[in-house]
Amino acid sequence: MDKMVVLAGPSCVGKGPLYTALRRFYPQLASRFRQLVLFNDRPPRPGEEEGVHYFFRSRGAIEALRDKEGYVVADVLGDLQALEIAQIQRIIDSGRIPFFEGSPFVPGKLREVGIFDRFPTVSIFLSPLSREEILYLKDPERSVDLNRFITDIQRHKLLHRTQRHKGLLSLKDLENIEKRSNNALLEMRAAWQFDYVIPLHDGEGHENWDAFYYPIGSARKALMAFAALLQGEESPDSEKWNEELLL
Repeated sequence: MDKMVVLAGPSCVGKGPLYTALRRFYPQLASRFRQLVLFNDRPPRPGEEEGVHYFFRSRGAIEALRDKEGYVVADVLGDLQALEIAQIQRIIDSGRIPFFEGSPFVPGKLREVGIFDRFPTVSIFLSPLSREEILYLKDPERSVDLNRFITDIQRHKLLHRTQRHKGLLSLKDLENIEKRSNNALLEMRAAWQFDYVIPLHDGEGHENWDAFYYPIGSARKALMAFAALLQGEESPDSEKWNEELLL
């Protein structure tokens, strides 16, 4: 497959470990991709490197790119991110396939300005719940507040990840976790615009990714579905959502 690949989903849903597992277990497939590196105004997290994970810049520097031709700027839950469009073409010209991994707000901006029309793309959304689970929870008999339910799921994952990185959490850490978990449903409402949705229950830091060498559980199913889609094959573990699912 020679299409640009877009992988998106809520914060901490498991995008990072999924791509890491792809490189580990499907090295020939992953070697064809080169990750798009965005500008970001937040400070680096532990282990993040300049020019590898992001170009870390001041908010003012990224704001200035709004008026500069060839850049797309998106507000991602308070973080300001930007992509240089020419980077996509440079990767293609090098014989590699552009790969984006991040928030669905950035692909939304790319879609708005016609980037997906210029560059053939396959877009994949990772969801912490499957379509069937959402329909189950929406059944009036259960009286579930879906927004609160999804917020709780993502809060749990974000707390786990941040504690692994930092140990004791500051008030700012907790505020950031609340902001991100409270916006998870908003991010999931963009899933219907993607070509495929892969349910993934094992988020970042879950032991099913690497505690037993081979991924197991939901991590394994998501990896196999992801690899199949990247090779132009259908997968029983991928879904297509309609806009009404999360209304």
